[in-house]
Amino acid sequence: MLNVDEISDYRDLLKDYYVQRKLEFPLYSYKMMGQKLGLETSQMFRVLSKEYHLPTQSVPLAKDLLKLKGRSGELFELLVAAAKAKSPAKKDKLYKMALSLKDVKMRKLNTNELLFLSKWWIPVVRAVLEMNGGNAEISKLAKQVRPAVSTEQIEEALRVLKELNLITPLASNRYAVTQANFTSSGAARVTAIRSYQNQLLALAQDSIVNVAPESRNISSLLVGVDEEGFEDLKNMTMEFRRQVQKRVEEVQKPKKAMQFVFALYPVADVGDGK
Repeated sequence: MLNVDEISDYRDLLKDYYVQRKLEFPLYSYKMMGQKLGLETSQMFRVLSKEYHLPTQSVPLAKDLLKLKGRSGELFELLVAAAKAKSPAKKDKLYKMALSLKDVKMRKLNTNELLFLSKWWIPVVRAVLEMNGGNAEISKLAKQVRPAVSTEQIEEALRVLKELNLITPLASNRYAVTQANFTSSGAARVTAIRSYQNQLLALAQDSIVNVAPESRNISSLLVGVDEEGFEDLKNMTMEFRRQVQKRVEEVQKPKKAMQFVFALYPVADVGDGK
């Protein structure tokens, strides 16, 4: 199915939903989909054919049908409003607002990501290289990474980063740093990511003792929620993560590499009380 971040016309998402449902259930029809959105069969056909727009009362029903919440739901609403806008200026403004909500593009890595994620300092070396303007003096890099790592570990990091094309050699001891965001899938990759996250949590714990409070920010919050509240907190966490990525993109000359660790986990569950 299409991702709401990948479209400019909201009706493409509805059309894709219809096609997917039709493949799964051949008897699925315009009438059945229209009933979910409060539309007549002919109206549903015209919406999917891009001859007609969703009426206002159908927009929240469409969000429920497509399971769009939080940022994705807001993005869908903006795309609907932009498509229906009569004024070119208003249409342009709404599309710009929608663009600002779209997620940061992620680069998919090959299987070498397993090695990339197995050592916490490898991504850090990439970040430090970028801050150094591509300068890869190994002894200097070893001193800049915190906690300290060996020159052998720096050499390993450079080799892995080159294999993944996350850095490109320019001249002696200099590299161009390429895009760093990525996503992954598959059981082996999930295991690697879990291992990486465990390393980051251990580093966070170490920083409580070894990093001055003014150079870090670690806090905790215990809250009581229901299922809906829990889903909202997950969406809020993802939205904050997205906003961090967008803010970091604006930094012209980074001086520090900071690691965020997002942790939302249960410590008690009373269920339905039975």
